[in-house]
Amino acid sequence: MRFIKFIVLAVAVGAILAFFIWYQPSLVENQKKVDQKPEEKIETTYTKSFEVTEGSTFGILMDQASTSPEISQAIFDASRDVYDLTNVRLGRTIDLVYDKETNELQQLIYQIDSEEKLYVTLQDATTTATSLEEFWLAEKKLIPYEIKIKTVEGTIETSMWESGLALGIDERAIIAFADVFQWSVDFAWQVRVGDKYKFIYEERYLDGEYVMPGKVLAGKFINEDEGLYAFHYKESDGREGYFDQDGNSVQKAFLKAPLAFKYISSGFTTGSRYIEAFNISTGHRAVDYAASYGTPIRSVGDGTVVFAGWNGAYGRMVKVRHSSTYQTNYGHMSKIAVSVGQQVTQGQTIGYVGSTGLSTGPHLHYEMVKNGTKINPLREEFPSTEGIKAENKDAYLAAIKDRKDQVDK
Repeated sequence: MRFIKFIVLAVAVGAILAFFIWYQPSLVENQKKVDQKPEEKIETTYTKSFEVTEGSTFGILMDQASTSPEISQAIFDASRDVYDLTNVRLGRTIDLVYDKETNELQQLIYQIDSEEKLYVTLQDATTTATSLEEFWLAEKKLIPYEIKIKTVEGTIETSMWESGLALGIDERAIIAFADVFQWSVDFAWQVRVGDKYKFIYEERYLDGEYVMPGKVLAGKFINEDEGLYAFHYKESDGREGYFDQDGNSVQKAFLKAPLAFKYISSGFTTGSRYIEAFNISTGHRAVDYAASYGTPIRSVGDGTVVFAGWNGAYGRMVKVRHSSTYQTNYGHMSKIAVSVGQQVTQGQTIGYVGSTGLSTGPHLHYEMVKNGTKINPLREEFPSTEGIKAENKDAYLAAIKDRKDQVDK
């Protein structure tokens, strides 16, 4: 019995010794790994930013950065075929990246728009360049946003603008949604209490921080119980735009309003004022848009300017001939931005709101003339531009099915 106890004790002692011999080094190694701090990334560059302010040019900003004229010219020349740096925009920045050890300029970064940035980078010493310009490589790169999809809906009690803001929707997304429907709805005159809307759009993030809304992917606007749809779609031939539930383009020959939504977004009417404004018995066969002095006035369609000047009670006025059938007139302008004979495109600024002529306050007097007779432009139906091609219709309807189900819920 004593012998058995001795054997058991010996085995136990051996096991303990084996544990320390075989496992202790691993425990020590693991403890070292726990105690070891992660290796810190050593920054080799630093960045200085220079804002484009009133009167700034690329040359002035580079001079403020104490960049030599030779290097500034080399960067300008290198980027010429990629992006013209004479077009730097107010409020944006030119970011210059320098080497920490040498303080040598390594890179210029400029955000061109919401989609792309310009990078002009100094090449390494192995570059076989024959001029200073060739030591710099210019390229445009897409901004690597993280995209999240958001769905919002609401009912209008005062205006589309106020409704959207009350729901916490980014005002840029509200404007983008309204712009999708700018050929179908005049948000100053046609919106009613009880109208409903629902739309799906992108939210863009960088480094985990929200930056801005992206594309409106799908939307529905119920105006006087009529459901209007719009879905973003890129056809196989590369044509991209917004189309309705049947594949018709939402874009038409004429915009519903001569003022963009962002300038009339706080306005609201039940519609009755429109009837008064278009009172044929008084001879006031037009639509009046109250707006601040200087608000841009846009041509509702492509056409030719046939009159631009002073016209009695109309004050400063512009007339645009769109076809042998339609003409539009814009009165009481503070300033005219076009001249007779000039070709204009849909949405182009042709003047600015004022109170010239027979006017008691700043507003736009807008008329649409059809075959020589003034008509109510809000009741006129215009054909859509080219819709989804027949051979792509099935693919389109399949692609929008889920989006339509979402906005219909």
